[in-house]
Amino acid sequence: MKKTLIFFFVLLTNISLLSAQQTAKTGQQIAKNTTAQPNVMADLRPDQSQAKVEMLVTQIMTQGHYRKVNLDDSLSSVILDKYLQSLDNSKVFFLASDVANFEKYRKEIDNDLKKGELEPAYQIFNIFKTRFDERMTYVSQLLEKPFDFTVDENYETDREKAPWPKTVAEANEEWRKMVKSQALNLKLSGKKTEEISKMLKERYENQQKAITKSTSEDVFEIYMNSFSNSVDPHTSYFSPAASDNFKIDMSLSLEGIGASLRTENDYTKVAEIIAGGPAFKSKLLQKDDKIVAVAQGETGKMVDVIGWRIDEVVKLIRGPKGTTVRLQIIPADAGTSAITKEIKLVRDKVKLEEAEAKKEVVPITHNGKPYKMGVITIPSFYMDFEAAQKGNKDYNSTTKDVRKLIKELNTEKVDGLIIDLRFNGGGSLSEAIELTGLFIKDGPVVQVRNSNGSIDVGKDPDAGVVYTGPLAVMINRFSASASEIFAGAIQDYKRGIIIGEQTYGKGTVQNLIDLNRFMPDEKDKLGQVKLTIAKFYRVTGSSTQHKGVSPDIGLPSRYSAEEFGESSQPSALPWDQIRATSFTPTNDVTSAQISKLESNYEKRLKSDPELKQYQSAIEDLKKAQTKTVVSLQESKRKKERDEIEQKRKTATKIESTNPEIPEGEEGNKAEDSSKPDKKPKDLYLNEGAKILADYISIG
Repeated sequence: MKKTLIFFFVLLTNISLLSAQQTAKTGQQIAKNTTAQPNVMADLRPDQSQAKVEMLVTQIMTQGHYRKVNLDDSLSSVILDKYLQSLDNSKVFFLASDVANFEKYRKEIDNDLKKGELEPAYQIFNIFKTRFDERMTYVSQLLEKPFDFTVDENYETDREKAPWPKTVAEANEEWRKMVKSQALNLKLSGKKTEEISKMLKERYENQQKAITKSTSEDVFEIYMNSFSNSVDPHTSYFSPAASDNFKIDMSLSLEGIGASLRTENDYTKVAEIIAGGPAFKSKLLQKDDKIVAVAQGETGKMVDVIGWRIDEVVKLIRGPKGTTVRLQIIPADAGTSAITKEIKLVRDKVKLEEAEAKKEVVPITHNGKPYKMGVITIPSFYMDFEAAQKGNKDYNSTTKDVRKLIKELNTEKVDGLIIDLRFNGGGSLSEAIELTGLFIKDGPVVQVRNSNGSIDVGKDPDAGVVYTGPLAVMINRFSASASEIFAGAIQDYKRGIIIGEQTYGKGTVQNLIDLNRFMPDEKDKLGQVKLTIAKFYRVTGSSTQHKGVSPDIGLPSRYSAEEFGESSQPSALPWDQIRATSFTPTNDVTSAQISKLESNYEKRLKSDPELKQYQSAIEDLKKAQTKTVVSLQESKRKKERDEIEQKRKTATKIESTNPEIPEGEEGNKAEDSSKPDKKPKDLYLNEGAKILADYISIG
């Protein structure tokens, strides 16, 4: 990886020199920009430093990004669509005439980015703000009288491919149905008519306040992220304020509920569950869950946070250790008529020992024969770099801990070993490489292709093998990055069986760049850029990007590639292939064995009542999730909601790594992270153990 860093620093030096040469031109350009089209309702305008930053970010993106960015009319068109989507994803604010007017910018944004021209971005935002105020005025009038939920009418919730409303009347009708749908959701959750009106008024008043508080910096950040996200979903621009908040979040990441958040449309979504935190331990909150309301303590009032700024939501959720926060969430796999679910978490510091690898012995009887399967669950790939640098021999690391656990399981005479990487979002690359080395003698584990085309090979540093017995690796849709490197290497070396779901497909490397390093004389903070600089490849030459790792034996999955994972991102870097590196497979697992294991599993899938029921529930749930048209008639909507919720409960009860919901408990009753843990059943793990037992039996 040293070559990568050397190349990157040389590249950044060149960008810095170019930035210095263009600074003189920037002043003239700003003067031109700030006098353009004075008749526009420009209550927000760009400032001088933003023009500099725009050109600097453009240079970094075009010269430093892994994807060779060709800033042309084609990308310009994508950026415009992305910017409009960022402001009005549901196509309910802008009118068709507004969007038609914006067409004059479609092939000009690429040129604007190069010369520091920002006026069009602010013109678009100010029109958006005007339309937003108009919509809020209409909503206020709409909520003056209650809705009639006996009328038989429908609402299309997915407006991605819908046309922009041509007239104010069309926009009003869309908003009438949208707000009525929200009101009906509240009514079905038990709210009274007066409460519904009050809650929705407060929700939209808060959204209007947020828009009113928007600053020039906010607009610039949205625009620059429309640019960066058009190139790659993991590349982004942090404004000075966002950069400061990011640093604070990093320093406080070991406190609170242990989850990082992001905004999508009007919702706050869970971006990541931090291993070792309250959310991780409770299993009550998952990646991509939507947080719709927050309450303090056991009895505090729920505060609706739909449409809130992310920093304001974080302030509500974060709090002192030992205090309770209640969250109202919509589960990630819920449909359009979802019932919100209330959970209760006790704030705490992330306990590193909770994030450490753990072992258990799972006894099973399969085909009349007893087996003892060792299971090592790895929540993340961790390493205490600080302790290691200080020479502390007892520093924590995934590889050291797993080595110890394997030795303990060997003394317990287990018949086989399962490495459980479900929900493991990654972590230390070096740990993924070294962990692989516990199961192979030697050889390469991963290839890293840099933005200049050079390739670094990460090799197993230890020729010894700690475990030589039967091995399986459990993965799911949320196994990502370092997890994919480990699982891919085990599969490529034919060392073990990969069981579960297709993984996330995050096979890229990012670096955080402080923009002030290029302009040391600039007194104001300029922000940061998170830039994709490299890509991971397996030893076979196949990228882990986009496709992830496909299991040898695929289990039913409630998560589709279209909705979850890297492949759901339109700007995700594509899958590709480079030359394979030289390696020697163990051939512990043959294609003939995989075929036999798959055949045995398919037979169980047809005969095992629990597996059959689960597969049926998953298929029903996926079918229900594809439905985007909902009824606005109370009786029909309640039936729709109850049906999909029953499908979710059925799937969760059969499957689940989450604690089972006791019979009779409603979805809006708080599940409590402070209650003693109950050991839930785990259909996937049990099936994984059976597959490993099959592998042992067929030799």
